Amino acid sequence: MKLLALAICLSLCAARFAALAGPTVPGKLAVLRDGIAYAPADAPDCVQKAIWAVNGIQRKPYRWGGGHGSFNDVGYDCSGTVSFFLHHAGLLDSPSPSRGLLGFGKAGPGRWITVYARKGHVYLTVCGLRLDTTGYRAEEGPRWRAEYRDPRGFTARHPDGL
Repeated sequence: MKLLALAICLSLCAARFAALAGPTVPGKLAVLRDGIAYAPADAPDCVQKAIWAVNGIQRKPYRWGGGHGSFNDVGYDCSGTVSFFLHHAGLLDSPSPSRGLLGFGKAGPGRWITVYARKGHVYLTVCGLRLDTTGYRAEEGPRWRAEYRDPRGFTARHPDGL
């Protein structure tokens, strides 16, 4: 039991530390290297910090309802993952289910961040990378992905100004 508590504590500390600073690349597009997102140097600070924060959770498992009781959890579902990113960008005060993100921000794609929501699933794109929880069985959970996902059937939303 003590070992589990220590593991959770270390995991939470790692996610918080990762939000303070992280790797960058020149320009406006993020780069994925060995599963870690390098934030673009030209992106707003809030976008960079959110990218770095997600780097701290991006290997956690998929867990239905994960990330809803608290932004810090042992696993995350799709809306918990997107809520985590938006919270660390300073755009969301409490976790939201995918249905709640259908009306997030303004309609259409954003310059830096686009949330794609539908009933039952949500993901986002940021600086050219996709943050999504769906993939092959071993790859389910919060993950940065370079592969394109067809947004048909999703509603595109973005934070004002981003």
